[in-house]
Amino acid sequence: MALDVDKARRETPGCFGLVHLHHSGSALMPNPVVDAVRTHLDLEIFRGGYEAEDYAREKLNNTYQSIARMLNCKESEIALSESASVSWNSAFYGIAQTFRKGDRVLTSRAEYVSNMIAYQQVAERTGIKVSVVPDDKDGQLDCRALETLIDRKVKLIAVTHVPTYNGLVNPVNNIGQIANDYQIPYLVDACQSVGQMPLDVVQMGCDALSATGRKFLRGPRGTGFLYIREQSMDKIPPSVLDLHSATWVERDRYELQSGARRYELFESNIAARIGLGVAVDYAMSLGLPEIYSRIRFLADRLRELLSEIDGVTVWDKGVEKCGIVTFSIAGTDAEKFQMVMREKNINIGVSKRNCALIDFDDWGVDALIRSPVHYYNTEDEIEFFAKEVRKKAASPD
Repeated sequence: MALDVDKARRETPGCFGLVHLHHSGSALMPNPVVDAVRTHLDLEIFRGGYEAEDYAREKLNNTYQSIARMLNCKESEIALSESASVSWNSAFYGIAQTFRKGDRVLTSRAEYVSNMIAYQQVAERTGIKVSVVPDDKDGQLDCRALETLIDRKVKLIAVTHVPTYNGLVNPVNNIGQIANDYQIPYLVDACQSVGQMPLDVVQMGCDALSATGRKFLRGPRGTGFLYIREQSMDKIPPSVLDLHSATWVERDRYELQSGARRYELFESNIAARIGLGVAVDYAMSLGLPEIYSRIRFLADRLRELLSEIDGVTVWDKGVEKCGIVTFSIAGTDAEKFQMVMREKNINIGVSKRNCALIDFDDWGVDALIRSPVHYYNTEDEIEFFAKEVRKKAASPD
């Protein structure tokens, strides 16, 4: 089934007068998502917040069901949250409760900065060791090297599927096979991959997976979700509880919620969560394989155009490259270029050194320009942006 790009653009008001190449930051919401959020906010205005939630219970339940269909898991294995970071922290700090001095965590060079900071904090508290698995010759995590680093002290393998600063796609299914063979908990950060490519947690073999709504899923900001494998829940205790995640049954005893909702807290933005479910349904109706095929087509075309420009270096690596396109222009400050593009109604992003210290220090760069594409971008937009880059390369700062 071919994507109807024109229809998708008609349903995306932000497309008109704007070239949006900042999807790894936040994508443009389509009308059905916006309408769902506004409808529920109107309910809250005229019925009251709690009453509106009761009235919209079926729509809220749909969000859990839709995410479960998208990931090929059970509805009871899904918890909703405010962000991918909240979801990831819920899983990681839950697992970290079992860590002892000398235990080890294995992670990737391309790990998200917030995750790296969390590892370091827990290392300071508990005395664990964090080991970074080297990349292979293509720039993705080296699975052979991963296996050689495993010993009885390894208590977690945690990997970012797609880094925020690069088009790399790490081989999460192969990593999961290794983690399962050695019976080591496996945590995947899918913040940048969900919504732009098909994900199957069964094939991935992960114990937990975190993701956001605002990026390639095109959902509202302030939404995220966590998958926890049913068999792993008792091994990953919630790090925080309240009256939603647990029930107070006796003076000195509580009982956890059944399923993944034990990882949720009571207060939430119901309108945004309903919008998240609509965003998932919207993506599924188009087809995630079709979405990913078009994304890769556009990204490859942009990389091709950028590679032809003198003074431009494309930094994406890996056997498989996704929709995130990162590059630098010799003699040009990335943040200044971002502001110049914004004045021309072109949205792009910038990744700074402190987001990816390991790779950036090895590459000798302080910042990279980030221009991720999505299926509703057009070839004309890609070519228009490449011309702007060519102009800048010809007249650097």
